[in-house]
Amino acid sequence: MASSLVPALLALMLLQAGVCQRPQWPVVWPQQTEARPPPHFLQDAQLEVTSSCGPDCHKRAPVPSYWDLRHFLSYETLHSSGQLTQTAVGIYGFDANSFYQTPAGHSRSKRQIFGHDGRFSIVGQDFLLNYPFSTAVKLSTGCSGTLVGERHVLTAAHCVHDGKNYVKGAQRLRVGFLRPKDRNATDGVKFQWIRVKRTHVPKGWIKGTANDIGMDYDYALLELKKAHRRRHMKLGISPGAERLPGKRVQFSGFDNDRPGQLVFRFCQAEDETYDLLYQRCDAQPGASGSGVYARMWSQKRKRWERKVIGVFSGHQWVDLSGSPQEFNVAVRITPLKFAQICYWIKGNYVDCRDG
Repeated sequence: MASSLVPALLALMLLQAGVCQRPQWPVVWPQQTEARPPPHFLQDAQLEVTSSCGPDCHKRAPVPSYWDLRHFLSYETLHSSGQLTQTAVGIYGFDANSFYQTPAGHSRSKRQIFGHDGRFSIVGQDFLLNYPFSTAVKLSTGCSGTLVGERHVLTAAHCVHDGKNYVKGAQRLRVGFLRPKDRNATDGVKFQWIRVKRTHVPKGWIKGTANDIGMDYDYALLELKKAHRRRHMKLGISPGAERLPGKRVQFSGFDNDRPGQLVFRFCQAEDETYDLLYQRCDAQPGASGSGVYARMWSQKRKRWERKVIGVFSGHQWVDLSGSPQEFNVAVRITPLKFAQICYWIKGNYVDCRDG
């Protein structure tokens, strides 16, 4: 009964907002929520994603149907109490004919560190505590994340779920915020920790294993128990690599090989599929979950803005005919993913038109 009212309520909201009944942007709305068995929290979080499917393999994958997309975008919510729920979604206003209009990219080189290490450790409180570096946060499971709302953090799904179940520490997950350290302190960055209230993970990732298609949905949204009172970064829909200013992306995270340091990097995007972005950014485990951002032109505000257009999934190992190759992969924020994540943050559809 409740799900049948959603289209009518959506139309009413759109009319109140002064727009046409059929939106020009996609909408992903929750239809039915049911309880699920409680998780086990047995396995440690894996900070690297393993897959046997590289860029060419992903490009050959069949186009998902409308019903496939509804399944992939349905989601589980883990509550801090340990309760687990599953929510089925509907999709409205999405043009399936334009689903896979991604320009061809170029193949790329190997390795996490490409020759000279191009990462920069951010030092000095004047930089660490100022935007955009201040939007980088650390998860208690060992990953990174990015502030995308007053109470919300975007990260990688594999940081909290291994594809089969939620990992150790996911129920009592904490998010660490950079804070000023004592003037006389000589050790690394200090953190203020806030507990997570709810964790949303798309069903596209939860398929019994972190398999090939699951990589396309390696993202999660964390809702904090209290507001962090810091400036956050806006979400954006990922353009094709050729349309990125300078074809460049950048992100900051807490790489494991540089403990106590915030690490920044930037590079050119080299290859892409509809859901994944392959780039030459140097990275190490621990940076997984970092928000990949780019400078985007805002027609509404007539200025350039940094927007999160993807989530760094980590280091991908691919076995091609017995020859191992390595890729650094980010999950792109597509129109449907933007609609889903934005709804998780805003709680309504009308405020999710500016991607």
